[in-house]
Amino acid sequence: MRVKICGITNLQDALDALDAGADALGFVFYEKSPRYISPLKARDIIRKLPPFVERVGLFVNVDSREINEIAKIAQISLAQIHFEADESFYKKLEIPHLKVIRAKSKEDIFAYRDEYRLVDSFVEGYGGEGKRLALEWFKGMDCSKIILAGGLDEKNVQEVREFGFYGVDVSSSVEKSKGKKDKMKVENFIKAVKVASI
Repeated sequence: MRVKICGITNLQDALDALDAGADALGFVFYEKSPRYISPLKARDIIRKLPPFVERVGLFVNVDSREINEIAKIAQISLAQIHFEADESFYKKLEIPHLKVIRAKSKEDIFAYRDEYRLVDSFVEGYGGEGKRLALEWFKGMDCSKIILAGGLDEKNVQEVREFGFYGVDVSSSVEKSKGKKDKMKVENFIKAVKVASI
């Protein structure tokens, strides 16, 4: 399984995550989030990263033009879309995108089933609240294009391996405080995922 460490706000956390084996880093461009980072600060971090790292920007309730502009400034490689949008919105995006399903019920996880998508549990806010999804919802379905988020940590992440998810996304459970990662928690989480994937 691939691993994305989300809510990166500083270079050291980014480098620690990559050293531990992260495949992607997430940068939150949602100003109401305690993990918000400005496009310029994200760019300063991204410019110091090694090659072949997926750089994901998280967006909430903005138009495609603003996403395109931030993507250019910050040099992100993928836009993670945390809100409902129509096809014309996606057609105007100038970088690849990942749709997010904020699931309230089992029926929700079948949306966009032919696309890679991120599935998180619905909360009133946007992300980083550590609420877990019911794993039984995924029994018997093809999960190979799903990135699972919400309430994962080093102790429970091995429970998801039997489902064959494409990847997992984590933020709050590997933090010391909001926006600051705990190096050991990051290492232990990624180790649990990668060992589970062998």
